[in-house]
Amino acid sequence: MSEPNIIDGNAIAQRVKDSLRPRIASLKERGIIPGLAAVLIGDDPASKVYVAMKARDFAGLDLFSETIRMPADASQSEVLSVIDRLNRDGKFHGILVQLPVPKHLNEMEIIEHIHPDKDADGIHPMSMGKMILGLDGPLPCTPYGILMLLKYSGIDPQGEHVVVLGRSNIVGKPIANLLFQKKVLGNATVTVCHTRTRNLKEITRQADILIAALGQPEFVDASFVKDGVVIIDVGINRVDDHSEKRGYRLVGDVKFDEVLPKAAAITPVPGGVGPMTRAMLLSNTVYLAKKFATKQIEGS
Repeated sequence: MSEPNIIDGNAIAQRVKDSLRPRIASLKERGIIPGLAAVLIGDDPASKVYVAMKARDFAGLDLFSETIRMPADASQSEVLSVIDRLNRDGKFHGILVQLPVPKHLNEMEIIEHIHPDKDADGIHPMSMGKMILGLDGPLPCTPYGILMLLKYSGIDPQGEHVVVLGRSNIVGKPIANLLFQKKVLGNATVTVCHTRTRNLKEITRQADILIAALGQPEFVDASFVKDGVVIIDVGINRVDDHSEKRGYRLVGDVKFDEVLPKAAAITPVPGGVGPMTRAMLLSNTVYLAKKFATKQIEGS
């Protein structure tokens, strides 16, 4: 086999960001600076890091972002009240609630409370419904990022057998739907596998493109895949490693070093899907700001 292509998510994310600059400049000429409100509930270290990275992304494009921090014991009504305020605040075109939220909160009710016109994460039920119907709207950030990874890597899913490992609302279900739609970056034959799937390896070894989104560290080894497979590893898992200064290392859902020789292309962890998820949050916020500007013109 030829040398595998390690897909550089950081480089592709930068290309996505650069593609947004003309749209941002056009909005600024009309006095509109795309703005994001990120709601962070509690002190989860990973969530705090993710929100800080998102804030840096926005600052890097001279966009506006603000993090609203709430205590871990915030009540459901307090969180909904904050979202009500953000829904009414014109300087925010997008709202993101960092997930997961503390277990005592109703996550879906919180997501539903965000106005669909400010759904920067693309996971409001109305946004998901539009996605399923192939209508225009913000797309879930991680699946959207996967599509862009494929696009910029020159990997066409049309006619390919894509196997998705995982059926979550924010990755598995939407990426499966997007890839079998009759459109560019679609037209794939998609199989979704999950915890009750029988003969799992028999199915994954048929995959031309394997998307691993299980949340189980290094679950996929070389025995799961055929030669020449394209692997998109969505997992970001912390595993203890006392040789590291911080006491842990980040790994994906795929045993990278073991699977690498069989892969035609593969995303690393970190540096693969993660930067793309954040880039698509930028893209969605700019999209929502443009939608806001269009409504302003239509209403004038």
